[in-house]
Amino acid sequence: MKVLHVFDMDGTLLTGTTASLEIARTMNCLTELHLLEKQFSQGDINTKEFAAELQFLWSNLQYVDVAEVFYASPWIGGIKEVFDDIRAKGEVSMVITLSPDFFAQHLRKFGADIVVASNFPALPFREPVDPEKILTPESKLQILKKYVQEYGLNLEKCVAYGDSDSDLPLFNALTNTVAINGTDKIREIALIHYEGNDLWQPYQLIRKKISCE
Repeated sequence: MKVLHVFDMDGTLLTGTTASLEIARTMNCLTELHLLEKQFSQGDINTKEFAAELQFLWSNLQYVDVAEVFYASPWIGGIKEVFDDIRAKGEVSMVITLSPDFFAQHLRKFGADIVVASNFPALPFREPVDPEKILTPESKLQILKKYVQEYGLNLEKCVAYGDSDSDLPLFNALTNTVAINGTDKIREIALIHYEGNDLWQPYQLIRKKISCE
């Protein structure tokens, strides 16, 4: 039976950073972004309000800029090898991220089978963000359940890889969970926790667990 491997992006596949931070460096608006992230962490704004502010900051962003930022970003080692191995075993790799789709979709070039992200208007922005298309942490579990049904699986046949509070809904719902460079809260509930810069290592650890089931 297939196994569905679902990965977070920011802080998990992207090490020590987020898509928004990497784009903000290019757009010279890091100070403004840090303020937004502080407001978000304090609960003063939600993901949908955060996305609307990003659109304002990145009004001149182009697809070519995004591609350059993507490939220059600090990705954890072994991503392509892990995605390739998952596919070779007849399983499915999925990335679910709250970050913009115009950045996250590039992960297909690393071999991800499915990428689901917050849906932003086409670049350069000429239309407002649709709040209903911006993902929340709770969206991750809803999206996973949709694909579990589509593939005829169950949650016991899913593995989640994440690092922070946005992954808590998934980690609380699944048994097979891997914290990668995770916060204390996510480490406490993860089946496996890993510190380092090689995705292959925690992937092999969780493979041993699921092969015994």
